[in-house]
Amino acid sequence: MTTYTPAISDEAYGHRLDHVASDKRMRPDNIELPQGAWSGLSRVCMFAGGAGLILTIIGGLAIGPKHAIASYHAAVMAALAPCIGALMLIMIFQLLNTHWSITVRRQFEHLARLAPWIMLLLIPTAVIELFTGGTLFAWIGSEGHLAEMKEPFLNVPFWLLRGVIYWLIIFVLSQRLTGASLEQDRTGDRWLTAKMRRTSAWGIPALALTLAFLSFDWLMAVDYHFFSTMWGVYYFAACAFSALAIVMLITAGLRASGRLTGIVTPEHDHDHAKLLFSFIVFWAYIFYSQYFLIWYSNIPEETAFMNIRKSGGWEIAFYALIAGHFILPFLLILPRTVKRSTPLIGALAAGLLLVHIFDLFWIVRPEVYAHDAWKASLAPGLSPEQSTEAYNAVMAEGPGVFGWWVDIAAVVGVMGVFFAMLLRRVASGPLIPIKDPRLPKALNHRNYV
Repeated sequence: MTTYTPAISDEAYGHRLDHVASDKRMRPDNIELPQGAWSGLSRVCMFAGGAGLILTIIGGLAIGPKHAIASYHAAVMAALAPCIGALMLIMIFQLLNTHWSITVRRQFEHLARLAPWIMLLLIPTAVIELFTGGTLFAWIGSEGHLAEMKEPFLNVPFWLLRGVIYWLIIFVLSQRLTGASLEQDRTGDRWLTAKMRRTSAWGIPALALTLAFLSFDWLMAVDYHFFSTMWGVYYFAACAFSALAIVMLITAGLRASGRLTGIVTPEHDHDHAKLLFSFIVFWAYIFYSQYFLIWYSNIPEETAFMNIRKSGGWEIAFYALIAGHFILPFLLILPRTVKRSTPLIGALAAGLLLVHIFDLFWIVRPEVYAHDAWKASLAPGLSPEQSTEAYNAVMAEGPGVFGWWVDIAAVVGVMGVFFAMLLRRVASGPLIPIKDPRLPKALNHRNYV
């Protein structure tokens, strides 16, 4: 068996921890929130969440169940994305041994720890789909050649089994990584860092596969005719992008309340913003690549996905998404001064979170009328012009602008519950990993690029 000799003795390491603890920046009123802090805001979020969910149910009765389920489902997938993204980023930080991320890692851990619980919000969607025979997920009750060919994968027992497997993998990874970090706060055991790194080594491929297939099952399968080999990467881009934006928003709020002074500095903001910038560009690359391949291959099952989202009023959303998710944030975050300004980066992060939610709605919501429109366009005896007219007529049905209140209610409902849980976690203990071996470097981090 291979033995490892520590670079420094346990006694010397203990002195190092004592030295860090004596740093004036590590005083309790700088690295912890007072007891009961943010509880009022958490209650407001929970109340807003409950009211939003009730209004979503009312909207389902008034406008149509498919509209309400689609809105709710899009909001849940938007809330789940930053939790999974945070879990993936934690493992990347561990494997790369990045010291700059230590002082912001605890906020990523709070997000990651919520992942299995936010995933439980998918249960209402699954229950409704099963009892209605497929309201949003049309493959559940569909017949025909394509449904038959995909039945070995898209069948209810296997779909539910995969969901349980995804939950177990996410639960194990989130609990192991965040649990070890919290235990290190209590014990100061430096070898827990090595344990977290070992978990990350097998956890990254496990989570990558989980994330990809989860996005296939709960997003791509909303239109079971459509398929894309880039879909898992597209959802990963949304996960990492939204996780970075939310952590930026939280740290900006903490610093505005007088916490983390001298611990999270413009140097850390700069690195964090550069990482966010990279995922702004990465999302645009994946978005364009998927669009280009669909356009070039010209396969009907693929082109229909984009045609649906570029017609019936959704073409405005298509171009707004390109501008809001790439062009504007690219230009705004490019200057060095913006990356190092806490108020500016916090405001930008809030806007990017809204864009992320809009992205998930653009994926799910057009499907509310798309399946019926597609069937109407294939009615026998129609000319190409009549087929297009029949398609557009069905897509134009529904409540129009009036229906957007259901979408807003669903977002407020799910995000209200999400932020209520997140705020409670943020206020539950130290705001940073107080005994991580890399903390001394993180406290004195300098950015030279």
